[in-house]
Amino acid sequence: MKSAPHFSLRSRSATPVATLAVAALIAAGTLAVGVNTPARAATCSGYVGLTFDDGPSGNTPALLNALKQNGLRATMFNEGQYAASYPTQVKAEVAAGMWVGNHSYTHPHLTQQTQATIDSEISRTQQAIAAAGGGTPRLFRPPYGETNATVKAVESKYGLTEIIWDVDSQDWNGASTDAIVAAAGRLTAGQIVLMHDWPANTVTAIPRIAQGLAARGLCAGMISQQTGRAVAPG
Repeated sequence: MKSAPHFSLRSRSATPVATLAVAALIAAGTLAVGVNTPARAATCSGYVGLTFDDGPSGNTPALLNALKQNGLRATMFNEGQYAASYPTQVKAEVAAGMWVGNHSYTHPHLTQQTQATIDSEISRTQQAIAAAGGGTPRLFRPPYGETNATVKAVESKYGLTEIIWDVDSQDWNGASTDAIVAAAGRLTAGQIVLMHDWPANTVTAIPRIAQGLAARGLCAGMISQQTGRAVAPG
């Protein structure tokens, strides 16, 4: 399975009004920032990894709002070019309790690139995310899920753990909200689902994804750098 193509029609406009609205709700106590409460954790029979590729974007505030409202945390695999252009959104991801990973700088087919280009794609993204306030990533998702020995060698150089996925939501391919919810419903403990930052149907699916996980005793966790599997947030 392949990750999303690099679409050029995505909205990249900043959304300060939405961001301010979310901030106001947080300040008023309407949205919970602490999403992994002891009461919630006590019901968890296992953890799954929710991942969102290709951000940050103009859709990021809406996505973060939906995740927070539904008590979910996720790993945001950001492209370096967008982290550099929208540092405020990277900071918002961290402030919302999300983890930030590296998804290359320009989303190329890395297995078709030279080692020097692969190194540049990864290293520039490490720098861009850190400069934006996202910390130094420890997880890397290769674009399209494509990898080889050269890609893995560069990942190792930067101390990155390669993360693919177990379930592809197909949100990048126009999947309906129902289909995205159904995909998340196939997750079992430790597994990871591929979703994206920008599809409207993905944001719409978040409440039902949360309900489905809770009904099965599963919670949204972090992805272990050691095992590459979803585990309890540390």
